[in-house]
This record gives sequence, structure tokens and C-alpha cells, in this order.
Amino acid sequence: MIVALPVKPQFSLGPIILAVTAILLFLAGTTVNDTLAYDRYALQSMETWRLITGSLMHTNGYHLLLNLAGLALLWALHGEHYQPVKYVKLFIWCSLGTSIGIYFYSPTLIWYVGLSGALHGIFVWGACMDLLKGLRSGWLLLAGITAKLVYEQYYGSSAEVASLIDAHVAVDAHLYGAISGGILFMLMWMFTVAVERLNARRKPL
Repeated sequence: MIVALPVKPQFSLGPIILAVTAILLFLAGTTVNDTLAYDRYALQSMETWRLITGSLMHTNGYHLLLNLAGLALLWALHGEHYQPVKYVKLFIWCSLGTSIGIYFYSPTLIWYVGLSGALHGIFVWGACMDLLKGLRSGWLLLAGITAKLVYEQYYGSSAEVASLIDAHVAVDAHLYGAISGGILFMLMWMFTVAVERLNARRKPL
């Protein structure tokens, strides 16, 4: 069976923008990384842009490649739900939710970079969109991500991955990102339902 990938520009432009941005920022060097990474102490000095930009930075090339692979996988799974503007907004809000979660609920996590937290949010949002479109595979995806998050919270991350990316894997960021994605889906769904009901009331009898 041949699986059709969502290669049309309206489905792929958002992930491409995100991937290119992450690559360019990585190539910009350590000074940019230090300026944009999530840093708890810098945030306390009102460098609030780090709440979003930290998700775009990476520790090394392996870290970047792993996250780009995850980005591509999510696009292949449910890229048909992506529209460029919506996708960029989704990434920004998932990044923000991840960073806020870290700041308030993981105070010992001082420094964080990487797409993975936001990607977990996009994964959950995409799985929920699958369900909304009548695709039962969304349940399987949600079960899989839930099992992964529970495992990480109890047993931590892979030591091999931590060695590869030259940093501890921030499993709490994965959790907060996933929660953010679920909350964003619910808010978007409720807004859509409210608009539909309002429009229905305005229709002439």
C-alpha cells in the first residue's frame, strides 16, 4: 500500500519554516544560543523572549538532527492538519506552554533547549485532530504518547540519548508540551463550536 505524504505547500510550509529557522539559529553559533536559550535566571531578569526561542535552540548537531527527524515524522503522521499560519502559532503556543510549565513546576531545571517539548504538544494536537476527523488511529497515537510520558516520569530518559546530545533529556518539557497541545486543541475546538452555534442562530428562519 502506498501512503501519500502531505507534500502540498499548505501542509508542508509550516514544518519547513520551523526546520529552516532551527538550522539557521544552530549555525549562528554559541553566542546566539546563549542569548536565546531558556535560562531561568535570565527570565527572572525579564528576558521573556526565551520562553519561545529556547525551543529553537539545540545543544549539538545530533540534538538538532533528532528533533528534525521528529518534526518530519509528525508531518508524515498528520501534516494534512497543518496550515502555515496555524502551524507556526501552534508551535509558538506549545513552546510557551512548555517553558511556563518548566518555570513554575520544574524550578530545578535551570537551562533548556530543543524542539522536543513543543513537538510533543504538536503530536497530541495532531492526534486529537485525527479523532475529530474520524480517524481512530488518533486513539493509538494518544495511548502511545501517554505511555511514553508515564515511562519517562517514572524511569527517566535514555542514557544513550543524553550522551548523544551532550545534555540531560528534559522529560518534564515533554510532559508540559504534551499538556499544552491538549489544552490548545480543546480551546480551538470549543471556539469553533461556539462560532458554529452563533452562526446557526443568525441564519434566517
